[in-house]
Amino acid sequence: MKQVTIHAAKTNLSKLIEAALSGEEIVIAKGSKPVVRLVPVSQGSFKIGLLKGKLGTGPDFFEPMDESDLHLWEGGR
Repeated sequence: MKQVTIHAAKTNLSKLIEAALSGEEIVIAKGSKPVVRLVPVSQGSFKIGLLKGKLGTGPDFFEPMDESDLHLWEGGR
């Protein structure tokens, strides 16, 4: 565990971020009292097609509408 003061953290922030990203525990202290721990944010992986095959099929918007639906769409009652 590496403990640094707020002033030292402001001066060396990029180095401290790199150290935290490589797994080192960084604690920022106000005077001699620890107040903050610098930790990396976990990066979730983005997967394309995660729900493929689980949602069923949706409407086909390129198909012509039924006459009754078209009538309602055009303001008919």
